[in-house]
Amino acid sequence: MQLKSKLARNALTIGSWITLGHPAIAEIMAAAGFDWLVLDTEHSVLELSEVQILIQALDGQGCPAIVRLTSNHPDQIKRVMDAGATGVMVPMIKTSADAEAAVQAVYYPPRGARGVGLARAQGYGARFKQYRLWLDDNAIIVAMIEHIDAVNAIDSILSVPGIDAYIIGPYDLSGSMGRPGELDYPEVQTAIARVLEAGRRLGKPGGIHVVEPDPDQLRRNIQAGFNFLGYGLDIRILDTLCRSHMQNIREGL
Repeated sequence: MQLKSKLARNALTIGSWITLGHPAIAEIMAAAGFDWLVLDTEHSVLELSEVQILIQALDGQGCPAIVRLTSNHPDQIKRVMDAGATGVMVPMIKTSADAEAAVQAVYYPPRGARGVGLARAQGYGARFKQYRLWLDDNAIIVAMIEHIDAVNAIDSILSVPGIDAYIIGPYDLSGSMGRPGELDYPEVQTAIARVLEAGRRLGKPGGIHVVEPDPDQLRRNIQAGFNFLGYGLDIRILDTLCRSHMQNIREGL
């Protein structure tokens, strides 16, 4: 089943983040069984040419590639979609107008306003018609809810046609409330709960990024009702596994 169909059914999906530019990383993580993988251009040094190579690697594994953008700019959205991304994760969506702008940038007229070009996504010009049809049935747009302004406008944001899912950025959200990194602060937890409740009420799948690879925390978020969850990222998974194995090795010497 395609990711867009899973999201429409509010099925549980679990993905992760890629910040390293080597295609082997993407292939290993896709083969591990993640439902989707985010190529993070906001908090990494990934260049567009590297992003396309990573998309190609994920395509080879049948894993949807979602590009986390640096901004909600139509030119950036157009370029990563032309590179063959399954969809985009758009930061700092604060209003319904922000959400509508992202949708407009992903889709061609008459649904959207994306400029038409011929690149990898369109089979380098040989499959434009097929791509246009694919886009309507498969493109994914994820709104990042990471500011208190977004929480206050959450119903209108999640009601925008074309927004397939949301994901909470807990660190930026806490920062916008004057409590950077204090994720357990009561008002921050209340804001997260407001988003979760709105998603349930509106039938919109969503979740939160469990940055540290902690299975227990992931399970708690699933039990809370989130169903679109990011689990770890390449550098944190690599770091925690290396440290854990070396600790076990040294303790056994």
